[in-house]
Amino acid sequence: QVKLVESGGGSVQAGGSLRLSCAASGRTFSSGNMGWFRQAPGKERDFVAAIRWSGGNTYYEDSVKGRFTISRDNAQNTVYLQMNSLKPEDTANYYCAATRLTVRNPISKYVYDYWGQGTQVTVSS
Repeated sequence: QVKLVESGGGSVQAGGSLRLSCAASGRTFSSGNMGWFRQAPGKERDFVAAIRWSGGNTYYEDSVKGRFTISRDNAQNTVYLQMNSLKPEDTANYYCAATRLTVRNPISKYVYDYWGQGTQVTVSS
């Protein structure tokens, strides 16, 4: 059974940095996509960033481009989200997600087959 476990969330002041990790287990991720989504209270779960296991193609939501970087360690089956220049509007619960197969539209939450439990990120002004 595939399991995704996020870590690295916390509280930080605006302008600070955090690095989220997502450790995947239960299968070898040589194909497919990994994504990060976030959900603030009362709002929908929104796309943040995604990466392909094979080839490393990356995708970002416009508001995080230039501030966030998604990366992967294939040997460790782990995906990272480096978040710099954090803003109060980045405050949310961040979720890691995975697809079984490589998809054309990794920004859609509906294509993901597996989800982690989430990690809270709070940015204060």
